[in-house]
Amino acid sequence: MTAVAISSEIQKLAPSSVIELFVLDLAIFGQGPVRFHAGTNALQQRVVWQGNAYEAFPIEVEGFEFNGNGQVPRPRLRVANVTGAITALVLTYQDLVGAKITRKRTLAKYLDAVNFSGGSNPTADPLAEFADDIYYVDRKSRETRDVVEFELAASFDLEGVTLPRRQIVQNVCPWRYRGSECGYTGSNYFNANDQSVVSSIQDICGKRLASCQVRFGQNAELPFGGFPAAGLIR
Repeated sequence: MTAVAISSEIQKLAPSSVIELFVLDLAIFGQGPVRFHAGTNALQQRVVWQGNAYEAFPIEVEGFEFNGNGQVPRPRLRVANVTGAITALVLTYQDLVGAKITRKRTLAKYLDAVNFSGGSNPTADPLAEFADDIYYVDRKSRETRDVVEFELAASFDLEGVTLPRRQIVQNVCPWRYRGSECGYTGSNYFNANDQSVVSSIQDICGKRLASCQVRFGQNAELPFGGFPAAGLIR
């Protein structure tokens, strides 16, 4: 089952409840992810989705919706701080600024079978989910003894970040030939002038759009890393 099926489900008169889950990625601080959800499953235990358990924690979010004025959403995430655990977290990890927050959503009927009585759920489907919403903590906007609020931003909406995040060059590909971005693994070899050769020693990419085309094909989707359309701008 895919996102197509979940889109069909939510259009029903009585769709299954939307389950909203969050992953706080602390990799930039050398720590693993923290998963949380504002509730429990039918067994009053942690919600499990795609094999991962989400801790029950009082949270509230707003502002994920896009509107028609062209502005990128800057959601706000409020977390209960009654025990002081969140204060300790922000003190340890620089207000969490730069940490990635992923909002994951699915429907209750698709949750892992372990969430249900008897460990059975015939409609469980780990592939039935909405597209992830990925944001980053831009700043801590409020902190009291009861709640800590964070303002989130898209990766390209953070302070000091511009698009694109590299120099625009019209007809030079920056990718390493046969590297992960390039993706070419063919057994046909070409030299820097895009001429066919028989030896891998002579196999050198010319870094041009034409170099991509001769390797992948004229009508193929090309992983060219340059900006061919840049020459149209005057």
